[in-house]
Order: sequence, then C-alpha cells, then structure tokens
Amino acid sequence: MIIDNILKLFRIEVSVRQYIVKASQVGKQENEQKKDNEAGKQPSVDFIRTIVAEDNRTKKWDCEVITRFPPEPNGFLHIGHAKSFCLNFGIAAENEGGRCHLRFDDTNPVMEEARYVESIQEDVRWMGWDWEEHLYYASDYFDQMHDYAVQLINKGLAYVCDLNAEETREYRGTLTEPGKDSPHRNRSIDENRDLFKRMKEGEFKEGSRVLRAKIDMSSPNLNMRDPVMYRILHAEHHRTGSTWHTYPTYDWAHGLEDSIEGVTHSICTLEFENHRPLYDWYLDKLEVHHPQQIEFARLELTYTVMSKRKLLQLVEEKHVNGWDDPRLPTISGMRRRGYSPESIREFCRRIGINKFNSTIDIALLEHCVREDLNKTSNRVMAVLRPLKVIIDNYPEEQEEWMDAVNNPEDPEAGTRKVPFSKIFYIEQDDFMEDPPKKFFRLAPDREVRLRYAYFITCTDVVKDDNGQIIELRCSYDPATRGGNSPDGRKVKSTIHWVSASHALHAEIRLYDHLFTKEQPQDTADGEDFKSSLNPESLTTLSDCMIEPSVKDANPLDRLQFERLGYFCLDKDTTKNEIVFNRTVTLRDTWAKIQKKGQTAQIRKLNI
Repeated sequence: MIIDNILKLFRIEVSVRQYIVKASQVGKQENEQKKDNEAGKQPSVDFIRTIVAEDNRTKKWDCEVITRFPPEPNGFLHIGHAKSFCLNFGIAAENEGGRCHLRFDDTNPVMEEARYVESIQEDVRWMGWDWEEHLYYASDYFDQMHDYAVQLINKGLAYVCDLNAEETREYRGTLTEPGKDSPHRNRSIDENRDLFKRMKEGEFKEGSRVLRAKIDMSSPNLNMRDPVMYRILHAEHHRTGSTWHTYPTYDWAHGLEDSIEGVTHSICTLEFENHRPLYDWYLDKLEVHHPQQIEFARLELTYTVMSKRKLLQLVEEKHVNGWDDPRLPTISGMRRRGYSPESIREFCRRIGINKFNSTIDIALLEHCVREDLNKTSNRVMAVLRPLKVIIDNYPEEQEEWMDAVNNPEDPEAGTRKVPFSKIFYIEQDDFMEDPPKKFFRLAPDREVRLRYAYFITCTDVVKDDNGQIIELRCSYDPATRGGNSPDGRKVKSTIHWVSASHALHAEIRLYDHLFTKEQPQDTADGEDFKSSLNPESLTTLSDCMIEPSVKDANPLDRLQFERLGYFCLDKDTTKNEIVFNRTVTLRDTWAKIQKKGQTAQIRKLNI
C-alpha cells in the first residue's frame, strides 16, 4: 500500500517535471512569436492551417475538412468568439468541399435562453459566414449521449455517485496528492443502470446524485479523476422543455457532439488542452469516430474584459446598457458602435493564430476599423459643440449649395450639395480669442477657409454677461467661393461648418474605453475588475448640428464626420431625434505606435 502511494506521487511529480521541461523548450520561440503577434505583423500560414494541409496531403480524413463553431447559448458573442468562428469558417471555406457547422452546446438549461441562440446566429451571419443546412444543437443528441452513457455503465466504466459537491472536491485530491475512490465506485452494473434510469425519470433531488466515469483517481491530470458525466437538473430546457431531468456535462458532450457530426478538426482554445485526454478516453472506450483536437490561444484585448461571466455581471448590474452597449466587446455592441464586419475580420487575420496567450493592444483593432471606414464611409460635416457665426457682409436671404466630395478614397461615391447661408455653426474648439503661437484656426482678425465654401475673417467677438463667447461676427471674401483665392493668397487652416437654417439637430454619444486600466482583471486586494470602470466611458452631447444630407441615413449607416471621427447612426434614432455613436476618432494611435517602434529599430541598427 505504501509503495503504491509512493508510485502514484512519483507519477504526479514526473508529469509536472515533464510539463516544466516542455514549457522551457518552447519558451524562446513563443517569446519571438508573441512580439510579432502583439506588434500586429502580418501572419504567415498559421500552425492549424499547416496541420489541415498536411492531413489533406496524406488523405488522413479522405481530404474532408469539417470544422465547427460550438457556442453555448448563455450570452452574446464577443470579439474573442469572432476570432474562433473566423478561423473555423475560414478553414472550411479555404478547402474544397469543406464545411463548418454551427452547433449550440445547450447542455445547461439554467443559463441558456432562446434569445441568445437568435443573437448568435445574427452575429455570425453579419460577419459574413453561412453554415447553410448545418445548424445543430447538443440537445439533438441527448438520446444518443444517454445511450452512450449506458454503454459505459454496462462496460463497468461509469457509476452513480452520491457524494455531494464538497465531498467530491475533498475526494478528488490536489495537484500534488492523488484522489480517493468514492465509496460508491464499486456499485454493481445493475445497480448503476437502475439508479441512472431513475435519475433520468426525475426521482431524485438536484445535487443528490451524479453519473461519473470510472477512470483513475490517482491520475496526474485532475480531469481524469472520475469526472462527472451527468447531473440532475429539474429545469426547463429552451428546446426540450421538461423532458429531461439529467443533463450531460460539457466535458461529456464536447467530444461526442464532434464525433456524431463527423467533425475532422475540432479546434478549441488552450484551456481545453488538459481536457483532451478525457475526450480521447471517452471516444476510445465507446469505439466511435475520433476527431483531431487542436488547441489555440484565445484573444485578450486591453481596456476590456472577455469573460462571459464578467460581461453578464456588467449587464445585470447595469454598468452598461445591455449586451449591445457600444462600450462592450460583444459583436452586437461593436456593430452598434459602427464597426464593420470587414474590419473585425481583418483584425482577426492580422493577429493570427498562435499556441500562447497574449494580450493585443486595442489600438490595433481601432486601426483596422479606421482603415476600412476610411475607404468605405462617406464624409459629412457635423458640429458637436456649436459656436454661432454670422457673416455681416453676406446677403440676408441668400443661400448657396456648395459641391462637396462624398469620399476622396472612392471616386465612384460622387459628390453632394451642402447648403451655405449667412448664419452657421463651427466647433467651439476652432476659435480662440487669444491663440497660442501654433494655433492656426479662427481668431480675431485672422482669415481661415471654410471647407467647400469661402475664406472668412473674424471681426468681432460677442460674449454673454458671464464673459462666455456666444457668437462671432465675420466677413467673407465672395471671390473665394469653393475655398480658393484668385489672388493666390494662402490660409493656414480649413475648418468645417453647418448652416444654421438647414442643420439637423442630433444627440451624439462619444464612447471611450470601458476601463481605465489596460488589464482590468489585475486588481489590488479587496477590489474586483469593476474597480477600474471608466466613469467617462460615455459622454452624451445634445443639440449637435449636422448637415441635412444625413436625413436619409438608416440605422447602422457609417459616416465620417469631417475632422472629428467615424460615427454610426444608432437604433435609438426616431423621426424626431437623430442619435449617432462615435465609432472611433480620426487620430490613429496604432500608427504612431508602429512608427515609434520602427524609429527605435532604425536607431538600434544605426548603433
């Protein structure tokens, strides 16, 4: 007995040592890959695609490529899920005859809702992927998984256990100590089959019994220490209703679903690597189709959280306004904020697929959306913090319609007409009464260009009783129509504007990072991730002014407000109120980061 225990401890120690050696061997390579990944360098063919290509070359799966995206319908998808389904659907699309299944792992009726199923399908479609007829649910296979469980019972490889949750943890052991056999481990096959049948029929209370696999309570891998396969839940399922009183655990269902569907490449995130021996054991003992499981690193972004549990907490505690709040990294939130599917897919392509965990700077994501929206978004003029301007020498009743370019990046986008009149609005920030040396915008006695219109000069400043500037009086040069001077004189600044009599009034929501810390989960004692919530993550501006061409825009239309940033028409817009969300500013932080890194590299080479 003593020798047996010593041998068990020795096996655990050897396993830990082997893991440490393996980690040290790949450490240097991963550090180099990590640097490239976080720098946003263009990825080469990733290791998963290399495996798939080799499998096709050797005809391992008869040249079939079948992947799947298996979300749990217990929340909304976020950009981390986008990385996964872009990988799975992408690999299927790249291989002739390949297909990717959309399968809902609906094994926990307590947390799942039909609305999550609908939102997930909407998000995947919006991102440009189609599963065609291959829409599946774990609940489709409840009967078959139950029959598989009975097979293991009949083989003496599964048993009903009466230990409660606390006792189960105690018997399980630790990383350095082997577990102990359950006192119910040696029940007869007949007794286990009878108890499992009665569990299914709802005879027992929740938590009173579970079905466990009989594997090895001394295994160095804790997942192999007689894991739970079924638990009792008297809950209504969103598809099967009250038919079932026992539900499969995720670990029991995971590999079986892939096997039943004939999946060839079961692509998972790294946390499932230690679960792979368990999935192998189940499939081997059942002697059924055995997909190849491949693990990759999940996505982590700065200034946000990707845990579905934490996102749910933010929603339920009303720190945000629902799952589609534009501050969240959910697909629905990003869509509402104005992110395009093309920009998200490009971001997923750039960060690549790796075998190590790393955190990506959110500036790279913002860079990708700027690149896409710069090419695809029409320009309009909007004033967020209006300052009234009156041109004294402009005719009272006159109005003109100026030609404006819709998108300089896309000649086919054409032009539009923008109204100009005696009274208009400019940004408050575009005027300073006592400007510093490098301020070139409007100031007393200074001439600037109005975009697409005229040169104007400030002649007077009007203030209220508190000394606040409320109005500017200006003159204009009629010869400069269109923004050029016949005499060739130059101005140092061009500013945008909106005609007062034609302006549409709007509410503008300016979004910033939801958290003030790059890593919100890194907290001091006594704090949680919510301690770094950004109180200025949303600023709402009312009575903003926008040119009238916007009146025909539809919700989710994306526009560039000239000189201000990219904005998206929100779903809260009504006939009487226009609401825009700022997607991202024009300033590209990521481009500056890259330029700084390149400069540092050049200096290093020069040394």
